Amino acid sequence: MTAIRNSWIITQRDLLHWVRQPALPIFGVVFNIMILLMFAFLFGGAIEVPGADRGSYIAFLLPGMFALTMLFGLESTMAAMSDDAQKGVTDRFRSMPIGASAVVGGRAGADVLYSALSLAVLIVGGLLIGWRVESDLLSALAAVALLLWLRFALLWVGIFLGLFVRGAGATSAVQVLVWPLGFISNVFVAPETMPAWLAPIADWNPISATATAARQLFGNPTGVTQNWFSENSITLAIVGPLVITLIFLPLSAIAYRRLKR
Repeated sequence: MTAIRNSWIITQRDLLHWVRQPALPIFGVVFNIMILLMFAFLFGGAIEVPGADRGSYIAFLLPGMFALTMLFGLESTMAAMSDDAQKGVTDRFRSMPIGASAVVGGRAGADVLYSALSLAVLIVGGLLIGWRVESDLLSALAAVALLLWLRFALLWVGIFLGLFVRGAGATSAVQVLVWPLGFISNVFVAPETMPAWLAPIADWNPISATATAARQLFGNPTGVTQNWFSENSITLAIVGPLVITLIFLPLSAIAYRRLKR
């Protein structure tokens, strides 16, 4: 119980930091909305979704954008952990009578809450431009749960990188590498429209599995006429983040213990 209480205190500290300096979280939400509007209205008219009626691009795009938002949250987690480490805030936590789990758990709690808020804003934005949930409430809630499950897994990647990477330049370089991971997926276009050598990479991307599972659960077109990844997307959307968590959560704990005072 003490660890949970300490984690919640650090979560409150991180949330209070955003309240006092709201520019970064607000910019993150605005950026996601800008990307959504750009692809929906600038490029959407030229993109056809395999297996769906013409004009279905917004229904295809929105669940992909939800998954992409979960990925982009990795950058904010990494930047926040790196900033705390460089400013000595993490060292100050390490000198206090609290466990490492409270520090990283507090960061995880704050980032999941922020991601849930960002997802809610994006869902409302999607509804305003014509996106609709075509399934029942339970399936829609399952889709939201899978999206937050992906975010929970990716935040451990962000915590590990934030503790491992040193210097603003290195942090920026890693943030740039996040973009190809998001774009080489089925977020914006169906992999079967990609070159033969690129489509398997997009199919195996964990972002693609969560995006496809969310599309199925929301009742939206998947952009996949038939393949193994589509038929097993929900299983992959559960197992993929689990594997990421099992790898990066221990690595985050090791990186935290090895921080120099």
